[in-house]
Amino acid sequence: MSATAPPPGLVRPRPPRHRPRSRGCAATVRALGPVALLVLWWTASATGVLTPDVLASPADVVRAVRELWADGQLPDALTTSLTRSGTGLLIGLTAGLVLGITTGFTRLGDELLDSSLQTLRTIPFLSLVPLFMVWFGINETAKILLIAVATTFPMYVSTSGGVRDTDPKLVEAMRSFGMGRLALVREVVLPGALPSLLAGLRLSMTLSVIALIAAEEINATAGIGYLMSQAQSYARTDVLAVCILVYGLLGLAADIAVRLLERVLMPWRTRQGATR
Repeated sequence: MSATAPPPGLVRPRPPRHRPRSRGCAATVRALGPVALLVLWWTASATGVLTPDVLASPADVVRAVRELWADGQLPDALTTSLTRSGTGLLIGLTAGLVLGITTGFTRLGDELLDSSLQTLRTIPFLSLVPLFMVWFGINETAKILLIAVATTFPMYVSTSGGVRDTDPKLVEAMRSFGMGRLALVREVVLPGALPSLLAGLRLSMTLSVIALIAAEEINATAGIGYLMSQAQSYARTDVLAVCILVYGLLGLAADIAVRLLERVLMPWRTRQGATR
């Protein structure tokens, strides 16, 4: 038996080989799924499997985009919807961050607030639509607050969990050096909870788009939801497809924004599966 041969019954270990992909290759692989869906959609429309009364063809959708953009309906609707979603998201993120720090960092806050917030978290935000209409009417306040409620709890749960996971020895060490509570939260707790905060931000931004769809069902007179209701009245499946695609692109843009923010704030983290 040679000196380098493995003992009987054992195999020679094989170290993992990392083959990093270029950004162009990764982008190409990511685009394969959407391109395949687009080709399938175009083929089904061209062969008559999908009729215009069921779903407009990609060419009809492109024409609808040009039509809506030329007469100013699509830019106005986008501005209105983004304002609603952004305002509600800002309120929800602020509330979730403050509540999460309070319950995660202080025992009194946890005992007073967590059980109530966990109970409220289990209530589907869509069930609040009729109640908000009674409380706030059918104006912008009800729409914005519905988005705020929907985005508060993902941020709250992520923040609270991230704050609780902060190394207690590090916190005690900083206290022993005389660091105050606010400084401790700002300099130690929040940086340590940054991965959880970004996860909560990602979930909240996605939910802000979902909540926007529900909010714009509250007798909207402007926005993407208003375009959808008008298109439904006239059986314009091309405009309906445009609105659905806009909602999807808004959600994708929100996810990409959080990914970019994660790269900026945590450049030392490698993406899972990036080198496999």
